[in-house]
Amino acid sequence: MIPEEVKKILKKQHYELVGKHSAVQICRWTKKSLRDEGVCYKEKFYGIKSHLCCQMTPAVMWCQNKCLHCWRAIELTLGNKLEGKIDSPKKIIDECIKAQKKLLQGFKIDEQSKKKQLSKANQKKYADAQEPMQFAISLSGEPTLYEDVGKLIEYLRKRGKTSFLVTNGLYPKKLKELVKKKQLPTQLYISVNSPNKKMFDKFHRSTEKNAWKKLNESLDIMSRITPQGCTPKISKENFTIGRTVFRMNLVKDLNMNFEHAKEYAKLIKKATPMFVEIKGFMSVGFARQRLGYERMPTHEEIKKFANELLKELNNLGIKMKILDEHYYSRAIVLGKDKKELKIEGI
Repeated sequence: MIPEEVKKILKKQHYELVGKHSAVQICRWTKKSLRDEGVCYKEKFYGIKSHLCCQMTPAVMWCQNKCLHCWRAIELTLGNKLEGKIDSPKKIIDECIKAQKKLLQGFKIDEQSKKKQLSKANQKKYADAQEPMQFAISLSGEPTLYEDVGKLIEYLRKRGKTSFLVTNGLYPKKLKELVKKKQLPTQLYISVNSPNKKMFDKFHRSTEKNAWKKLNESLDIMSRITPQGCTPKISKENFTIGRTVFRMNLVKDLNMNFEHAKEYAKLIKKATPMFVEIKGFMSVGFARQRLGYERMPTHEEIKKFANELLKELNNLGIKMKILDEHYYSRAIVLGKDKKELKIEGI
């Protein structure tokens, strides 16, 4: 299903391919956590353990968009549909865990060996990491293009694992299905990197017909997914499950000018998410060929934009504040109550 040319590129970028259309890659924060050198923003914000996180995708080279900031080789995108027989959720998860173990082998210290050990990994964490407990369903491509993504989330839940699903929001029918079948992940993200249609078309270069309209439809669906512990909206269509995040990846001198804050605030009001995540663009992978290092905002610049956004949200009657920040990831999370930030039972 994946051409050999594409496989070579992915392997060069340290992806471990899983089955016909999935992949795993070890996040640098997983590596840092294993060495006791720090943790990622997901652990700091939500309590997710970095060394127990599996960063994966069930659709590694399939996406409707060709976003300017994407680290993928978007020129080699394989389309917006997985053709032929797809792998089962069980096969994907079981093989992802095997792939994760393989990629982490270099962190093991052989106590019986007389050779000098190069690894500085915490061996208790390494042992625990053999069974990842959190699955970040994002990495590369658009995961909702995998037909059985809901069953995959359901399978993870049955195995006692948490899941974060990051979607571009261009498949609202799939989001409706996840809600209807009660297959929502632990945390649902919709990436919104453009404040208006004109910028969306320029930034995302989508092949999807009526992409901006579909994104807005997904934001409307998000507004009806009520986080536990929050006051539900009065509606016969209200759904009462799930944590929701409006995610923004900001590029300097492109989609984070102060005049954009008012338009983003209106989109946030439409989505009524539990949290808003604001993250700075990182010039890595193939994104370096499209956007240079000078387009990476500093943490201070991200924070200034966050405060401008908070002013606009306040003008719309939405009372949010900065709940936490992660300097090294250039990430900030907004919400109403910090008590709701940590995920219970992990």
